[in-house]
Amino acid sequence: MATDDLQLRDASAVLAKAADENFPVAPFFLPRAWRDDLMAVYGYARLVDDIGDGDLAPGGADARYLGVDPEAADDRSALLDAFEADLHRVFDATPRHPLMRALQPTVRRCGLTPEPFLGLIAANRQDQLVARYETYDDLLAYCELSANPVGRLVLGITGTATPERIRRSDAVCTALQIVEHLQDVAEDLGRDRIYLPAEDMKRFHVQERDLAAPTAGASVRALVAYEAERARCLLNEGTPLVGSVHGRLKVLLAGFVAGGRAAVHGIAAAGYDVLPGPPKPTKTRLLREVGAVLRGEG
Repeated sequence: MATDDLQLRDASAVLAKAADENFPVAPFFLPRAWRDDLMAVYGYARLVDDIGDGDLAPGGADARYLGVDPEAADDRSALLDAFEADLHRVFDATPRHPLMRALQPTVRRCGLTPEPFLGLIAANRQDQLVARYETYDDLLAYCELSANPVGRLVLGITGTATPERIRRSDAVCTALQIVEHLQDVAEDLGRDRIYLPAEDMKRFHVQERDLAAPTAGASVRALVAYEAERARCLLNEGTPLVGSVHGRLKVLLAGFVAGGRAAVHGIAAAGYDVLPGPPKPTKTRLLREVGAVLRGEG
């Protein structure tokens, strides 16, 4: 198989994960240029998360692209260092990784800056060092790195960034991150990470061992319901972002908000028992929420 074909295969394996997200990454109704740019940004964000989580495809291809000895492919800090170096090449040279090369035209065409990309790397560095969050404010600070840059990049790609839109976007992105944490409590615990604030766990009398149970008891359910309500309030805070834009972008942003709302509904429909596995919303519920957001309904 030719080198270019191998690189396309490796990149496709990362991009294919877009179908599993709570929101549409680059839906068909967008202009082709926007779809390409959004998928390029998604490829970057997905790859840095895969590095941070140790979820890279076997074989060491990503390490080789980044100039890291495949024997050291389990060294997440070394991979993140190499990944950051390749990010800088996106802005001033020729990057090595095929997903980074795909990102370079988007960065140049849209005039994107390094800051949001660096934020995503910083979040994954933090994941290597911080496995518990004491307060909700601590978690929000993490989301500022792990989630909010994505929304800011979407506004940058579409040329619609303003201070007010960024503020609303941050609220939506933080909510989506919190919802994802709620869906993945059991998976995160398997990585020795807990994104439920320790002060809230104490308030609801939840111990770490309670999160390892096959199903959630009443205290865990009450805690998850509490955090889900916080996410719902953040989504409501960010929803005016949708009404501030027009056309296809309005539909895209409605999809982000609706994806979060539908996910919260899915968690509630499961009785807030997230421990057996991630509760997923139905497509019908997602479409219903999209319609409600577009109509301006709360």
